[in-house]
Amino acid sequence: MLIKSLLVASLGVTLACVSPDNPQQNALSDARFHELTFLDIQGKSRSMSEFKGRYILVVNTASECGYTPQYKDLQALHQQFGSKITIIGFPCNDFGGQEPGDENSIAGFCAKNYGVEFLMASKVQIKGENRHPVYNWLMSKSLNGLSDADVRWNFTKFLISGEGQWMSSFPSSVSPLDPQITKQLR
Repeated sequence: MLIKSLLVASLGVTLACVSPDNPQQNALSDARFHELTFLDIQGKSRSMSEFKGRYILVVNTASECGYTPQYKDLQALHQQFGSKITIIGFPCNDFGGQEPGDENSIAGFCAKNYGVEFLMASKVQIKGENRHPVYNWLMSKSLNGLSDADVRWNFTKFLISGEGQWMSSFPSSVSPLDPQITKQLR
């Protein structure tokens, strides 16, 4: 324990007890979330800090999946609650190879078939050692302060508060318009 404490002190790392009731831990996880960045589907760097004060729904998407019609519900959620929530679709080919296209083909598919106007990110990896930093935060209790989560398939959803706190995750089978999600936004 002493060696661990010395190592932690020498690296300048701050450790906190992980608890939803611990304001210090919540402040640490909030700061980390709002420091995260990603590339949008046009290749522009974006920061999660742009969305402070708004809920964020992060969804891993795929164009050739049985859940692909959820793009329609994501767009409806965007239209209905757009003043309260930012939806970010993260295309990913890790689950069944169901997102084989590049950013241009993904953007064209989403616009043509579902009228997508919500924010889309560039294609990311979720599985393996090249996991995108946003998904590292979403899936790791040591980073988000509240929960280890698993992404088992396309269209897994994560809801983040306007303060940057991990709120909950929803499996693919839960529609973006499900009351489990929309009741948070009312």
